[in-house]
Amino acid sequence: MLDVEKIAQEADVIISGFAVKKEEDGFHVFDLNNRTGVAVFKEDQTLIETNMDDIELTSAKKILSESLEYIGVA
Repeated sequence: MLDVEKIAQEADVIISGFAVKKEEDGFHVFDLNNRTGVAVFKEDQTLIETNMDDIELTSAKKILSESLEYIGVA
């Protein structure tokens, strides 16, 4: 289970219950409401791996896309 408090403190952006963090291997998107959902994306937003269901993953992709300008990548 995710340490939601730690993830929230270290996140670059939090939008609608999803935390986005820039890492060396790309972007990690955490579903703070699910507490187990994580998706890892490359720099080009290609999915590397996830344990999210399809609906949760669709939301994570949208959140990542929206958060790039706040992270300073877009």
